[in-house]
Amino acid sequence: MLRSPWLLCGSLALAVVVSFAPRSLAAAEPAPPFDGKSLAGWVMADGKPVTHGWEVVDGVIHLKKEGKRTGYIVTAEEFGDFTLSFDWKIAPGGNSGLKYRVRSYGNKVLGCEYQIYDDAGSKRPIAGKNSSGSLYDMYEPNESKQLKPAGEWNSAKIVVQGNHFEHWLNGKLIVSANVGDTEWEKRLKASKFNEHPDFSRQPRGKLMLTDHGSEVWYRNFVFEPASK
Repeated sequence: MLRSPWLLCGSLALAVVVSFAPRSLAAAEPAPPFDGKSLAGWVMADGKPVTHGWEVVDGVIHLKKEGKRTGYIVTAEEFGDFTLSFDWKIAPGGNSGLKYRVRSYGNKVLGCEYQIYDDAGSKRPIAGKNSSGSLYDMYEPNESKQLKPAGEWNSAKIVVQGNHFEHWLNGKLIVSANVGDTEWEKRLKASKFNEHPDFSRQPRGKLMLTDHGSEVWYRNFVFEPASK
């Protein structure tokens, strides 16, 4: 059962060093990380405050194109099960994504990714499992996918309930996956994450907004933490 939706209105300290250590399931769920006005709940990969590149304008998180990559940003806190709804748009030819259950795997920081991509503007053929709305490099969207073009707002939803993940796009369920089942294991072995058999098995992780050198915009975050 889900509690009433929270608009992302938490305020967290900026000078928090990023830690990917497991968090006790008994701990209280942290406040949602976006207050609609600032990036107070987000830090750079090294734990430092977000000071450039990423900005919030009129309630919209925007990654500016500044000639070189700013770097990805992550939440200062970890989250367990949740439903996250949001709107997004990408610049023509752009590539980005929102990751969840993000944590360290050896010397790599990895997570499941809701891929955000300008499919029509791609300069090369793109596999379905790497297209917009996919669970990146794992699960391609199904035939219900209806993607609006670059520069227009799309509505997304990510559902994380235990071992079950869902990706929604513009009101349609387009990806459904179950961590650890036969299909997951087959796809994991064929993915970029095949060196990490425990990929996404931890029940908590951070959220991440990626930087692949493209302008991207996010708005209307609604976060529903699952009851424990």
